[in-house]
Amino acid sequence: MTAERKQIAPKRQREPGGRYYEDFTVGDIYAHWPGRTISEADNTWFTLLTMNTNPVHFDAEYAAKGEFERILVNSCLTLSIVTGMSVRDLSQNAIANLGWTDIRLPAPVFVGDTLYAESEVLNKRESASRPNAGIVTARTTGRKADGTVVMTYERIFLVPKRGHGAAGAGGKKGSRR
Repeated sequence: MTAERKQIAPKRQREPGGRYYEDFTVGDIYAHWPGRTISEADNTWFTLLTMNTNPVHFDAEYAAKGEFERILVNSCLTLSIVTGMSVRDLSQNAIANLGWTDIRLPAPVFVGDTLYAESEVLNKRESASRPNAGIVTARTTGRKADGTVVMTYERIFLVPKRGHGAAGAGGKKGSRR
């Protein structure tokens, strides 16, 4: 490669991934982007892969005779998509998810619905057993495009402190929080 070519070659860049413990402030709200429209294929594949045999998720004739009169999106798919939307803002850097609590499904989701989500940081504390990490709790809300709330939950996750990313934050296998 010539010296001239080296000068005009583009720089290789990577978007920085995730927040560290110090980046979270209780009360902050992250509006996750982009949204996601759920397709029939999404729902069918997820339902089959997870071995959910309730026909309301994949049998249009059966679902037509039920309360919603159409196929209902598998609620675990809704949880997976809404959680996935939050990863870039909350847990891209996380060491581990420690739990989900208070999962609520106040409205149904159907094929063709577009979902959006946002999360509020509820609590953070330093880890008692991992000096290079902290524990963050956030409440996430999933909504349809019209604003209807379809899901809420709280998630707790372990995140490294700045300077202790993926290679340095792990700690010993089996260690307690």
